[in-house]
Amino acid sequence: MPSPLAALSPLDGRYAKGADPLRGYFSEQALIRYRLRIELEWLQALAAERSLKELKPFSPRTVNGFAALLKGFSEKDAEAIKAIEAETNHDVKAIELWLKSKLAKNAEAQAGLEFIHFACTSEDINNLSYALMIAESRDQVMLPKLDELVGSLKKLAQKHAALPMLSRTHGQAASPTTLGKEMANFAHRLQRARERIAAVTVLGKINGAVGNYNAHSIAYPDFEWERFAKRFVERLGLEFNPYTTQIEPHDWLAELLDAYARANSVLLDLDRDLWGYISLGYFRQRTKAGEVGSSTMPHKVNPIDFENSEGNVGIANALLRHLAEKLPVSRWQRDLSDSTAQRNVGTALGHTLLAYGSCLRGLGKLEADAARLAADLDANWEVLTEAVQQVMRRHGVPDAYDKLKAISRGKRLDRRQLAAFVKSLPIPPEAKKRLLALTPGKYTGLATALAKRV
Repeated sequence: MPSPLAALSPLDGRYAKGADPLRGYFSEQALIRYRLRIELEWLQALAAERSLKELKPFSPRTVNGFAALLKGFSEKDAEAIKAIEAETNHDVKAIELWLKSKLAKNAEAQAGLEFIHFACTSEDINNLSYALMIAESRDQVMLPKLDELVGSLKKLAQKHAALPMLSRTHGQAASPTTLGKEMANFAHRLQRARERIAAVTVLGKINGAVGNYNAHSIAYPDFEWERFAKRFVERLGLEFNPYTTQIEPHDWLAELLDAYARANSVLLDLDRDLWGYISLGYFRQRTKAGEVGSSTMPHKVNPIDFENSEGNVGIANALLRHLAEKLPVSRWQRDLSDSTAQRNVGTALGHTLLAYGSCLRGLGKLEADAARLAADLDANWEVLTEAVQQVMRRHGVPDAYDKLKAISRGKRLDRRQLAAFVKSLPIPPEAKKRLLALTPGKYTGLATALAKRV
């Protein structure tokens, strides 16, 4: 096998470790194993249906043998199937032929060899295989990693719930917030995005060459094939799609890929904000002995984790959005363009998983610099003009906005200047006292409570 150094894709080279959890779902060997699983499930389901008199139910021993065949499926087995494919030039047919050769050694199974792949088109096997691959990778890899990310943000939000921070709207100093509240915003957004991913229902079909049970019905005219197919698909944990052409139309998959892309867009926003906060000095990054930030500037600690996450989001979303647009479109009853495109779902999710992991590493290195945050607030007393204006309005002072605009727009105010303005106001002493006691660090509204609640 070629060295990772010779890999064409970084998912199998530089980033192989980060993408490794998806290998059991989206590698070529994994796809073959999923197809084998569907073929065996279909054969057993047919055999268990007593009205199909030519096929007898299998004994527990043979059923256990099927399970062992699937459990023990190895790289060597996959290579044997690929060798058959080299002759047939058809990947699913190669699995059928390999399975027949394997089961031919079982006397009981011999009688059912011709029912392997019975009445199926390749897409009956493929759509169910991909449905299981994508559903199981979502539940066992992607969502748990996204949950880690949300959990890390919630911890940051609660830890720094009361740590005041200068906001920046349009890149300019604005009404203060807290560092924890800004992390809570992203935790909430990603939690909602996670729920959208989890909520997508995965569909499947097993209805023949053009979706009409043509072959099924000619072989067994009196059998209720649609009801049987529905039970079979639902036993796999999928929702049955009764209306398809040769292919299941991929609408559910487009919905899921869109949901991943939307979550990634939130992640991109987080990556860029954290990058900016590090640049402002609001966060320091914990260093690790032996690491280098720059080949020439020894002092540097670069925000590379968030940059790496951002880069992988870009690649992932380009693929996710292309696939979401392409896969539901197929000429007439089917063309093959979806087949090669669909093989890249694992690549799109691989880059998504790398983005999750990189952001998580970055979050684990962050240390808030309270002194830097306080200094920034203290240098921008003009952000309190909003507070002064609202109190003036409450007490009927005319032209409150314009009066504050005259002394503050495009200017810096210090504590002394703002205090002089407040003292001159015709407002009740209690209101004046409250404004004079206010500092930028205390002007955070409900931010602390909101951050603690996430």
